[in-house]
Amino acid sequence: MTELEKTIELYFGELEQAELTTITSLFEKETISKGDYFLKTGKRCEKLSFVQQGLLRIYVETEKKEVTQWISTSNSFVTDLSDFLFDTPARWTIQALTDTTLFTLQKKNYQALETLVPKWQVLEKLFIARCFTIMEDRIFSHLSMTAEERYASFFEANKELFNQVPLQYIASLLGMTPETFSRIRNKMTTLNS
Repeated sequence: MTELEKTIELYFGELEQAELTTITSLFEKETISKGDYFLKTGKRCEKLSFVQQGLLRIYVETEKKEVTQWISTSNSFVTDLSDFLFDTPARWTIQALTDTTLFTLQKKNYQALETLVPKWQVLEKLFIARCFTIMEDRIFSHLSMTAEERYASFFEANKELFNQVPLQYIASLLGMTPETFSRIRNKMTTLNS
């Protein structure tokens, strides 16, 4: 089973092999060079992609600062979900932090799955519920954890990102100023040495 197939089952639920083959056949390989954009704020998002390899930063620029919402890594999906599903202009900009290889499902093919896969409505509900749960977990951590706990938790789950991504992006993702992030990082490094 490919990583794409495993991730589809993780997000959409267990599938018959024929259903899985139908779904994966609609994804097309795509590459984005470091610095190029998958999507820009205000544009339309017509695709849902699986990140095979690489890193994408999801962020928005406000009047006062840039806010990093997430960093998509290998074996994850990326899109502006509200735009993709509800046709609202994208609120997020998504930019490649590294050369990135994707498997992309165009919106028209996503919509075609309703007729191609009989239980698609159930699968789509599971997908949206999985996305919602991931976001709910992030909100819970922001509300219930201290800055140090958020740092430690994120570091434990994503150690490799600390050497691959500018640290100000991780600070923003964790809801911290770069100064607070640096202070906590120095404290954690001292404790662990």
